[in-house]
Amino acid sequence: MQLNPLKMVFRMNVIAKNISGTGLKIGIVLSRFNHAIGEGLLEACKDKLLALGVKSDDVTIATVPGALETPLILQHMALSDRYDALIALGAMVRGETYHFEVVSNESARGISEVQQSTGLPVANAILTTEDDDQALARMKIKGAEAAEVAIEMHHLIQTTQDY
Repeated sequence: MQLNPLKMVFRMNVIAKNISGTGLKIGIVLSRFNHAIGEGLLEACKDKLLALGVKSDDVTIATVPGALETPLILQHMALSDRYDALIALGAMVRGETYHFEVVSNESARGISEVQQSTGLPVANAILTTEDDDQALARMKIKGAEAAEVAIEMHHLIQTTQDY
């Protein structure tokens, strides 16, 4: 009798989601442009970090003028070896010029480059929206999600290094 390989049972290693922030050090870079939205993102992010077990003393917040300056400070924080994960917070609301696309694309590219070149996870919660209402509607959710993503990615990286 020949076995059907499609019906064979394989053992798979499944890495469980881990969002425990206990003992983790988190760096946050907050863009001051669109200040009110940024502050809403930061408040939601801090609340979620604390709820997940990160101590307030283990969170460092650096502010920068705008989204284009964010990747540089993230890179310096990543290279300092003082953080387990980083978070980028800010908001860009579409205007009437092409500047929105330039800033959106370049800040996202820079943030991705930081995490890829350093191996340190960076949760990108720089909102890019059509108007203020969209940004206000998303700021609490995205701020909290960024906290969870940063912690989860830290643990995922640690776990995959053990395999």
